[in-house]
Amino acid sequence: MKTTMKLMATTCLTLSATLAVADGHMADEMTIVSWGGAYSASQQNAYHTPYAEMTGVNIINDESSAEAVAKLRAMNEAGNVTWDVVDVVASDAIRLCDEGLALEIDADEQLADGDDGSTASEDFGDLLVSDCFIPQIVYSTTVGFRTDLVGDTAPTDICAIFDTETYPGMRSLEKRPINNMEWALLCDGVAKDDVYDVLETEEGQAQAFAKLDTIKDSVIWWSAGADTPQLLADGEVVMGSTYNGRLFALIEEQDQPVAMLWDAQVFDLDGWIIPTGLSPEREARALDYVRFATDTQRLADQAKYISYGPARASSAPLVGQHAELGIDMAPHMPTDPANATNTFLYNYEWWADYRDDLDAKFQVWLSQ
Repeated sequence: MKTTMKLMATTCLTLSATLAVADGHMADEMTIVSWGGAYSASQQNAYHTPYAEMTGVNIINDESSAEAVAKLRAMNEAGNVTWDVVDVVASDAIRLCDEGLALEIDADEQLADGDDGSTASEDFGDLLVSDCFIPQIVYSTTVGFRTDLVGDTAPTDICAIFDTETYPGMRSLEKRPINNMEWALLCDGVAKDDVYDVLETEEGQAQAFAKLDTIKDSVIWWSAGADTPQLLADGEVVMGSTYNGRLFALIEEQDQPVAMLWDAQVFDLDGWIIPTGLSPEREARALDYVRFATDTQRLADQAKYISYGPARASSAPLVGQHAELGIDMAPHMPTDPANATNTFLYNYEWWADYRDDLDAKFQVWLSQ
Protein backbone atom coordinates (compact mmCIF):
# COMPACT_ATOMS: atom_id res chain seq x y z
CA MET A 1 0.00 0.00 0.00
CA LYS A 2 2.82 2.40 0.98
CA THR A 3 4.63 1.66 -2.30
CA THR A 4 1.46 2.23 -4.32
CA MET A 5 0.78 5.57 -2.63
CA LYS A 6 4.39 6.62 -3.16
CA LEU A 7 4.21 5.73 -6.85
CA MET A 8 0.97 7.72 -7.16
CA ALA A 9 2.57 10.73 -5.45
CA THR A 10 5.61 10.54 -7.69
CA THR A 11 3.42 10.23 -10.78
CA CYS A 12 1.38 13.25 -9.71
CA LEU A 13 4.52 15.26 -9.03
CA THR A 14 5.97 14.42 -12.42
CA LEU A 15 2.66 15.12 -14.18
CA SER A 16 2.32 18.42 -12.33
CA ALA A 17 5.82 19.46 -13.38
CA THR A 18 5.11 18.45 -16.98
CA LEU A 19 1.88 20.41 -17.10
CA ALA A 20 3.54 23.43 -15.55
CA VAL A 21 6.19 23.39 -18.26
CA ALA A 22 3.56 22.96 -20.95
CA ASP A 23 1.51 25.86 -19.63
CA GLY A 24 4.56 28.08 -19.30
CA HIS A 25 4.12 28.44 -15.53
CA MET A 26 7.68 27.44 -14.69
CA ALA A 27 10.55 29.87 -15.22
CA ASP A 28 12.17 29.40 -18.62
CA GLU A 29 15.56 30.66 -17.44
CA MET A 30 17.75 29.52 -14.56
CA THR A 31 20.99 30.66 -12.98
CA ILE A 32 22.96 27.68 -11.71
CA VAL A 33 25.98 28.40 -9.54
CA SER A 34 29.02 26.12 -9.41
CA TRP A 35 32.81 26.10 -9.20
CA GLY A 36 33.93 26.48 -12.83
CA GLY A 37 36.66 24.64 -14.74
CA ALA A 38 36.54 20.91 -15.42
CA TYR A 39 33.88 20.44 -12.75
CA SER A 40 31.38 22.84 -14.30
CA ALA A 41 32.16 21.33 -17.71
CA SER A 42 31.22 17.89 -16.37
CA GLN A 43 27.91 19.29 -15.09
CA GLN A 44 27.26 20.97 -18.41
CA ASN A 45 27.73 17.67 -20.24
CA ALA A 46 25.89 15.43 -17.79
CA TYR A 47 23.08 17.72 -16.54
CA HIS A 48 22.65 21.14 -18.11
CA THR A 49 22.72 20.28 -21.80
CA PRO A 50 20.33 17.30 -21.63
CA TYR A 51 17.99 19.22 -19.32
CA ALA A 52 17.96 22.25 -21.62
CA GLU A 53 17.30 20.03 -24.63
CA MET A 54 14.44 18.28 -22.81
CA THR A 55 12.74 21.42 -21.44
CA GLY A 56 13.92 24.35 -23.57
CA VAL A 57 15.04 26.21 -20.44
CA ASN A 58 18.01 28.58 -20.81
CA ILE A 59 20.68 27.84 -18.18
CA ILE A 60 23.03 30.61 -17.13
CA ASN A 61 26.24 29.39 -15.49
CA ASP A 62 27.73 31.31 -12.57
CA GLU A 63 31.05 30.30 -10.98
CA SER A 64 30.59 31.92 -7.56
CA SER A 65 30.22 28.84 -5.33
CA ALA A 66 33.28 29.78 -3.29
CA GLU A 67 31.37 32.86 -2.08
CA ALA A 68 27.96 31.19 -1.93
CA VAL A 69 27.25 31.70 1.78
CA ALA A 70 28.19 35.39 1.86
CA LYS A 71 26.38 36.17 -1.38
CA LEU A 72 23.18 34.33 -0.41
CA ARG A 73 23.18 36.15 2.92
CA ALA A 74 23.45 39.47 1.08
CA MET A 75 20.77 38.53 -1.48
CA ASN A 76 18.40 37.47 1.26
CA GLU A 77 18.94 40.69 3.19
CA ALA A 78 18.33 42.72 0.03
CA GLY A 79 15.23 40.66 -0.82
CA ASN A 80 16.60 39.89 -4.28
CA VAL A 81 17.68 36.27 -4.77
CA THR A 82 19.04 35.94 -8.31
CA TRP A 83 20.32 32.36 -8.10
CA ASP A 84 18.09 29.32 -8.66
CA VAL A 85 20.27 26.30 -7.84
CA VAL A 86 23.62 26.45 -6.05
CA ASP A 87 26.40 23.86 -5.82
CA VAL A 88 27.91 23.88 -2.31
CA VAL A 89 29.99 21.72 -0.01
CA ALA A 90 28.12 19.93 2.75
CA SER A 91 29.24 22.23 5.58
CA ASP A 92 28.01 25.29 3.70
CA ALA A 93 24.69 23.57 3.06
CA ILE A 94 24.31 22.97 6.80
CA ARG A 95 25.03 26.64 7.55
CA LEU A 96 22.62 27.87 4.89
CA CYS A 97 19.92 25.49 6.10
CA ASP A 98 20.37 26.54 9.73
CA GLU A 99 20.04 30.19 8.69
CA GLY A 100 16.88 29.56 6.67
CA LEU A 101 18.58 30.45 3.39
CA ALA A 102 18.17 27.03 1.77
CA LEU A 103 14.97 25.15 0.98
CA GLU A 104 14.22 21.99 2.97
CA ILE A 105 13.82 18.93 0.73
CA ASP A 106 11.83 15.75 1.29
CA ALA A 107 14.16 13.35 -0.49
CA ASP A 108 11.68 10.54 -1.04
CA GLU A 109 8.96 12.88 -2.31
CA GLN A 110 10.99 15.37 -4.33
CA LEU A 111 13.97 13.38 -5.63
CA ALA A 112 13.96 10.42 -8.01
CA ASP A 113 14.05 6.84 -6.80
CA GLY A 114 17.15 4.81 -7.58
CA ASP A 115 17.19 2.72 -10.73
CA ASP A 116 17.67 -0.31 -8.50
CA GLY A 117 14.28 0.24 -6.83
CA SER A 118 15.64 2.01 -3.75
CA THR A 119 14.09 5.18 -2.42
CA ALA A 120 16.17 8.34 -2.66
CA SER A 121 16.86 8.29 1.09
CA GLU A 122 18.04 4.69 0.88
CA ASP A 123 20.14 5.40 -2.21
CA PHE A 124 21.91 8.48 -0.81
CA GLY A 125 22.05 7.02 2.70
CA ASP A 126 24.31 8.83 5.17
CA LEU A 127 25.23 11.46 2.57
CA LEU A 128 21.92 13.24 3.25
CA VAL A 129 23.64 15.30 5.93
CA SER A 130 21.11 18.16 5.97
CA ASP A 131 17.42 18.60 5.24
CA CYS A 132 18.42 21.14 2.58
CA PHE A 133 21.33 19.27 0.96
CA ILE A 134 20.94 17.24 -2.24
CA PRO A 135 24.13 15.15 -2.60
CA GLN A 136 25.89 14.96 -5.91
CA ILE A 137 29.49 13.78 -5.56
CA VAL A 138 32.12 12.45 -3.19
CA TYR A 139 35.40 14.21 -3.91
CA SER A 140 38.66 14.95 -2.20
CA THR A 141 41.03 17.82 -1.79
CA THR A 142 44.53 16.53 -2.35
CA VAL A 143 47.93 17.58 -3.64
CA GLY A 144 49.47 17.51 -7.09
CA PHE A 145 53.18 17.88 -7.74
CA ARG A 146 55.44 18.46 -10.73
CA THR A 147 57.26 15.19 -11.40
CA ASP A 148 60.13 17.09 -13.04
CA LEU A 149 60.66 19.45 -10.08
CA VAL A 150 60.78 17.10 -7.09
CA GLY A 151 64.14 15.47 -7.77
CA ASP A 152 64.80 11.75 -7.59
CA THR A 153 62.53 11.12 -4.59
CA ALA A 154 58.89 11.87 -5.27
CA PRO A 155 56.80 12.85 -2.24
CA THR A 156 54.67 10.12 -0.71
CA ASP A 157 53.00 11.82 2.25
CA ILE A 158 51.13 15.04 2.87
CA CYS A 159 53.89 16.51 5.04
CA ALA A 160 55.95 17.13 1.91
CA ILE A 161 54.03 20.40 1.76
CA PHE A 162 55.95 21.55 4.83
CA ASP A 163 59.30 20.08 3.76
CA THR A 164 60.88 22.99 1.89
CA GLU A 165 64.37 21.55 2.35
CA THR A 166 63.70 18.35 0.40
CA TYR A 167 61.24 20.02 -1.98
CA PRO A 168 62.23 23.68 -2.39
CA GLY A 169 60.01 26.02 -4.36
CA MET A 170 56.59 27.59 -4.11
CA ARG A 171 53.46 25.76 -3.04
CA SER A 172 49.83 26.67 -3.63
CA LEU A 173 47.23 26.30 -0.90
CA GLU A 174 43.61 27.38 -0.70
CA LYS A 175 42.97 30.79 0.82
CA ARG A 176 40.83 29.47 3.67
CA PRO A 177 41.45 27.52 6.88
CA ILE A 178 39.71 24.29 5.81
CA ASN A 179 42.16 21.45 5.04
CA ASN A 180 45.18 23.65 5.71
CA MET A 181 44.57 23.64 9.46
CA GLU A 182 44.01 19.88 9.54
CA TRP A 183 47.14 19.13 7.50
CA ALA A 184 49.19 21.49 9.66
CA LEU A 185 48.21 19.64 12.83
CA LEU A 186 48.75 16.22 11.24
CA CYS A 187 52.24 17.28 10.20
CA ASP A 188 52.93 18.69 13.66
CA GLY A 189 52.37 15.33 15.31
CA VAL A 190 48.66 15.38 16.14
CA ALA A 191 46.95 12.01 15.68
CA LYS A 192 44.31 11.90 12.97
CA ASP A 193 41.49 11.05 15.37
CA ASP A 194 42.40 13.99 17.62
CA VAL A 195 42.66 16.74 15.02
CA TYR A 196 39.24 18.33 15.52
CA ASP A 197 39.39 18.08 19.30
CA VAL A 198 42.73 19.93 19.21
CA LEU A 199 41.55 22.44 16.61
CA GLU A 200 38.58 23.30 18.80
CA THR A 201 40.92 24.90 21.35
CA GLU A 202 42.73 28.24 21.18
CA GLU A 203 46.00 26.39 21.76
CA GLY A 204 45.30 23.98 18.92
CA GLN A 205 44.50 26.79 16.52
CA ALA A 206 47.71 28.57 17.52
CA GLN A 207 49.61 25.32 16.90
CA ALA A 208 48.15 25.02 13.38
CA PHE A 209 48.95 28.63 12.52
CA ALA A 210 52.51 28.20 13.85
CA LYS A 211 53.03 25.22 11.55
CA LEU A 212 51.64 27.17 8.59
CA ASP A 213 54.01 30.01 9.50
CA THR A 214 56.92 27.76 8.54
CA ILE A 215 55.89 27.84 4.85
CA LYS A 216 53.90 31.07 4.68
CA ASP A 217 56.52 32.83 2.53
CA SER A 218 56.56 29.91 0.09
CA VAL A 219 52.80 29.79 -0.56
CA ILE A 220 50.68 31.19 -3.38
CA TRP A 221 47.14 31.33 -2.02
CA TRP A 222 44.37 30.29 -4.37
CA SER A 223 40.64 31.02 -4.41
CA ALA A 224 39.47 29.23 -7.56
CA GLY A 225 39.80 25.50 -8.16
CA ALA A 226 41.45 26.15 -11.53
CA ASP A 227 44.33 28.12 -9.97
CA THR A 228 46.56 25.26 -8.79
CA PRO A 229 46.30 23.29 -12.06
CA GLN A 230 47.34 26.40 -13.98
CA LEU A 231 50.19 27.13 -11.56
CA LEU A 232 51.40 23.54 -11.90
CA ALA A 233 51.10 23.61 -15.69
CA ASP A 234 53.14 26.84 -15.79
CA GLY A 235 55.78 25.45 -13.42
CA GLU A 236 55.21 28.29 -10.94
CA VAL A 237 54.72 25.89 -8.03
CA VAL A 238 56.36 22.58 -7.21
CA MET A 239 53.21 21.28 -5.54
CA GLY A 240 49.76 22.49 -4.60
CA SER A 241 46.36 21.53 -3.26
CA THR A 242 43.18 21.37 -5.29
CA TYR A 243 40.30 19.03 -6.00
CA ASN A 244 41.17 15.57 -7.29
CA GLY A 245 39.04 16.02 -10.41
CA ARG A 246 41.03 19.12 -11.41
CA LEU A 247 44.25 17.13 -11.12
CA PHE A 248 42.75 14.28 -13.14
CA ALA A 249 42.02 16.71 -15.97
CA LEU A 250 45.54 18.14 -15.77
CA ILE A 251 47.22 14.73 -15.78
CA GLU A 252 45.03 12.61 -18.05
CA GLU A 253 43.44 15.14 -20.39
CA GLN A 254 46.25 17.71 -20.67
CA ASP A 255 49.15 15.25 -20.27
CA GLN A 256 51.10 17.55 -17.95
CA PRO A 257 54.16 16.28 -15.97
CA VAL A 258 52.12 16.14 -12.77
CA ALA A 259 51.30 13.34 -10.34
CA MET A 260 48.77 13.00 -7.55
CA LEU A 261 49.60 12.70 -3.86
CA TRP A 262 46.69 10.75 -2.38
CA ASP A 263 48.04 10.62 1.19
CA ALA A 264 45.71 12.35 3.68
CA GLN A 265 43.34 13.34 0.91
CA VAL A 266 40.38 15.04 2.54
CA PHE A 267 37.07 13.39 1.68
CA ASP A 268 34.14 15.74 1.32
CA LEU A 269 30.65 15.94 -0.14
CA ASP A 270 29.31 18.36 -2.69
CA GLY A 271 25.76 18.86 -3.84
CA TRP A 272 22.90 21.24 -4.57
CA ILE A 273 20.83 23.59 -2.48
CA ILE A 274 17.85 25.65 -3.65
CA PRO A 275 17.78 29.15 -2.13
CA THR A 276 14.73 30.27 -0.21
CA GLY A 277 12.98 33.40 -1.41
CA LEU A 278 12.33 32.24 -4.98
CA SER A 279 8.97 32.79 -6.65
CA PRO A 280 6.76 29.67 -6.86
CA GLU A 281 7.57 29.38 -10.58
CA ARG A 282 11.32 29.55 -10.05
CA GLU A 283 11.16 27.15 -7.10
CA ALA A 284 9.18 24.64 -9.18
CA ARG A 285 11.76 24.85 -11.97
CA ALA A 286 14.66 24.42 -9.54
CA LEU A 287 13.03 21.36 -7.98
CA ASP A 288 12.37 19.91 -11.42
CA TYR A 289 16.02 20.43 -12.36
CA VAL A 290 17.54 18.83 -9.26
CA ARG A 291 15.19 15.84 -9.53
CA PHE A 292 16.54 15.29 -13.04
CA ALA A 293 20.18 16.11 -12.31
CA THR A 294 20.48 13.77 -9.32
CA ASP A 295 18.86 10.64 -10.66
CA THR A 296 20.87 7.43 -11.00
CA GLN A 297 21.87 7.84 -14.63
CA ARG A 298 22.78 11.52 -14.48
CA LEU A 299 25.14 11.06 -11.52
CA ALA A 300 26.80 8.14 -13.29
CA ASP A 301 27.07 10.25 -16.45
CA GLN A 302 29.02 12.98 -14.63
CA ALA A 303 31.68 10.42 -13.74
CA LYS A 304 32.34 10.00 -17.47
CA TYR A 305 33.84 13.47 -17.50
CA ILE A 306 35.51 13.92 -14.10
CA SER A 307 36.89 11.62 -11.41
CA TYR A 308 34.37 12.30 -8.65
CA GLY A 309 32.38 9.45 -7.16
CA PRO A 310 28.59 9.68 -7.62
CA ALA A 311 26.67 10.17 -4.38
CA ARG A 312 24.02 7.52 -5.16
CA ALA A 313 24.87 3.89 -4.46
CA SER A 314 22.81 2.87 -7.51
CA SER A 315 25.04 5.01 -9.76
CA ALA A 316 28.34 3.33 -8.87
CA PRO A 317 27.85 0.19 -11.03
CA LEU A 318 27.13 2.42 -14.04
CA VAL A 319 30.46 4.28 -13.85
CA GLY A 320 32.42 3.22 -16.90
CA GLN A 321 34.97 4.82 -19.18
CA HIS A 322 35.85 8.44 -19.75
CA ALA A 323 33.62 9.84 -22.50
CA GLU A 324 36.55 11.03 -24.62
CA LEU A 325 39.71 9.29 -23.40
CA GLY A 326 38.24 5.80 -23.20
CA ILE A 327 40.03 5.01 -19.92
CA ASP A 328 38.37 3.29 -16.99
CA MET A 329 37.32 5.92 -14.47
CA ALA A 330 37.03 3.75 -11.36
CA PRO A 331 40.81 3.70 -10.59
CA HIS A 332 40.85 7.50 -10.70
CA MET A 333 38.16 7.93 -8.06
CA PRO A 334 39.22 9.08 -4.58
CA THR A 335 37.28 6.13 -3.18
CA ASP A 336 39.32 3.54 -5.10
CA PRO A 337 41.01 1.22 -2.56
CA ALA A 338 44.47 1.93 -3.95
CA ASN A 339 43.94 5.68 -3.43
CA ALA A 340 42.17 5.50 -0.09
CA THR A 341 44.77 3.79 2.09
CA ASN A 342 45.17 6.90 4.28
CA THR A 343 42.29 9.32 3.97
CA PHE A 344 41.16 12.15 6.20
CA LEU A 345 37.40 12.51 6.62
CA TYR A 346 36.39 16.15 6.58
CA ASN A 347 34.10 16.97 9.50
CA TYR A 348 31.45 19.14 7.85
CA GLU A 349 29.36 19.49 11.02
CA TRP A 350 32.39 20.78 12.96
CA TRP A 351 33.20 23.31 10.24
CA ALA A 352 29.58 24.43 10.06
CA ASP A 353 29.93 25.45 13.71
CA TYR A 354 33.43 26.98 13.59
CA ARG A 355 33.80 28.23 10.01
CA ASP A 356 32.91 31.90 10.49
CA ASP A 357 35.24 32.27 13.48
CA LEU A 358 38.20 30.52 11.85
CA ASP A 359 37.66 32.28 8.54
CA ALA A 360 38.09 35.59 10.36
CA LYS A 361 41.18 34.39 12.23
CA PHE A 362 42.69 32.98 9.04
CA GLN A 363 42.30 36.28 7.18
CA VAL A 364 43.94 38.13 10.07
CA TRP A 365 46.82 35.62 10.02
CA LEU A 366 47.26 36.08 6.27
CA SER A 367 47.49 39.84 6.66
CA GLN A 368 50.22 39.71 9.31
